[in-house]
Amino acid sequence: MPLHVPQAPAPALRSVLTALSSPTAVREARTPSLLAAQGPLTPELPLPVHVLDRITAEGVSATRLAGWRFLIRGSERAVAAADAVLTPDGWTFSRFFEGPYIASTELAVRQAEAMAQPYQPRLLSVPGLYMLTLWLHGDTAADGATGHPAATDLLVPLAPAPPGIAAHRPHRVAELLPVLTLRVTPTRLLGSPA
Repeated sequence: MPLHVPQAPAPALRSVLTALSSPTAVREARTPSLLAAQGPLTPELPLPVHVLDRITAEGVSATRLAGWRFLIRGSERAVAAADAVLTPDGWTFSRFFEGPYIASTELAVRQAEAMAQPYQPRLLSVPGLYMLTLWLHGDTAADGATGHPAATDLLVPLAPAPPGIAAHRPHRVAELLPVLTLRVTPTRLLGSPA
């Protein structure tokens, strides 16, 4: 089933396109793959990046939109990623970067495209575990910039995943959130003083 990729805000995309066309921005990014890329570079696969701020004792997650991430494709593959963030003045380019999450995101998206059920792909960051997941939201018509993980949504941890959590294995939110709850904030959820 094809994924229903949400549309990024036009100003976010424009800010990334402007940065890609700026030799100064690309050179200052110091990403070897981006600097060495031959041919045109294009932003693709816009994914809203949500941050998991906390998980309540009832297992409900509180998330917030942190920005939009675009994979930057060279001639044959994604060579880097670019983030756009919302500021008081509107959407603006934040940074270029590379690393293991680029290839891991591509792999997780390919796996998700092979699933029978349609999903809306998003990214969910769990800062307390240094963890990034591909969040497959079941409501494909939802606004990608809002909402929180539903119990039936899938989370696919990207590599490198924290010890004890398998990368690229889809987990229902209802299964994975309790595990994350114990790892991130065990004392606060057990009623101990914060």
